[in-house]
Amino acid sequence: MNNTVIMHVNFAEFPKEGSFDGKTIDDVCRMAAELGYEGIEFRSHLPAHLQDSTIEDYYKQIAEGKKKYGLKEILLGVIVADCMNPDKEVRAEAVKTAIRKAQLINDLCGTTLCDTSAGAVFSTDTSVDPQAVEFHGSAAATEEMWNLTVDTYQQIGKGLEPLGVRFALETCMCCIHDLPDPTRKLVDLIDSPMIGINMDYGNTACFPKKPTVTEAIDIYGDKLFYAHLKNSVNKQGCALAEGEINHRVYLKKLRDVGFAGPIAIEAPRPGDRRWFAQQDLAYYKAVVASI
Repeated sequence: MNNTVIMHVNFAEFPKEGSFDGKTIDDVCRMAAELGYEGIEFRSHLPAHLQDSTIEDYYKQIAEGKKKYGLKEILLGVIVADCMNPDKEVRAEAVKTAIRKAQLINDLCGTTLCDTSAGAVFSTDTSVDPQAVEFHGSAAATEEMWNLTVDTYQQIGKGLEPLGVRFALETCMCCIHDLPDPTRKLVDLIDSPMIGINMDYGNTACFPKKPTVTEAIDIYGDKLFYAHLKNSVNKQGCALAEGEINHRVYLKKLRDVGFAGPIAIEAPRPGDRRWFAQQDLAYYKAVVASI
């Protein structure tokens, strides 16, 4: 397997999402390079220390870090929170914003793939536990929500084609694109070569009923653009080698189907995240060498 190995920015975040605990973008890029990662996935929103900056300045700092430390690939998130808004003008602006970000990211960072989300969907039944993910997302989405999401991402896809930038919908709890089947259904309805899937089986594992990791890869098929690796025990994050997901099986299946996209390692757990980044990468490399 010759996939580009990406460090998710949450290895550098502490104690909460978006906080680098005194570190800069430069520090994060140096950390990834020193540990042996080939790239980084940054979040869509500004980190805490850049809240007074522009999104362009954020991208510029990332581009500088990429060049300085010789990183191969930068991925960024682009959340399309208004994609289900019934107001056509609001959705049109969301489309323009997503395409503008893609152009800027591509121009400054050379990015050709972005993680994306269509926003959260929750059950209208207030008696349902917000943590009961099987009742939210695709299970709670109305036909109108499906239609609006498809229309919005079809427009985004058309705008991305001349840029050569692809968007990958991350399989995530409380989104229409949560479980494998609805996610594949969504990208098939969008029917754009620029819109595919970011497989995060760590999120899929949170559901009581789900396909196996190998079955999920078969469902995604040629729409699989990107893969996230993380692990957990009883929904609590843990080392990549130690949770309920067998990443040897996961990576072997990716190899067997010829998956050539980037692979990102995540660390959604507290503690010494620099050590976790080193530990999880070592495990990844050992598994890849042995399958």
